[in-house]
Amino acid sequence: MRWVLRSKIHKARVTEANLAYVGSITIDENLIRKAGFWPGEKVLVVSNTSGARLETYIIAGKGGSGIICMNGAAAHLIKTGEEIIIMGFELTDKPTKPKNILVDKKNNFVKFL
Repeated sequence: MRWVLRSKIHKARVTEANLAYVGSITIDENLIRKAGFWPGEKVLVVSNTSGARLETYIIAGKGGSGIICMNGAAAHLIKTGEEIIIMGFELTDKPTKPKNILVDKKNNFVKFL
């Protein structure tokens, strides 16, 4: 069994950082579906801007809003305006083709990678 990349949102922009929230990352529900994530799923978030890396879980945000919000303690590490990659992994005994999407600076879907 190996941990392999299953889903990725590439080059997303953080639109909000909410320290007062209990925790997590809020993602536009359209992007969640397009990338094959699930609300509540554990994800690795990496900032291309600062180099920060953290694990958290997904909360669905309004579809079509483009929201990517770092909530709670994560908002100390990754701030509004940073470019990030959001990755989900799967434990499997078989090679898998990940479902990777690229978004533009407003977090609109551009294409599958």
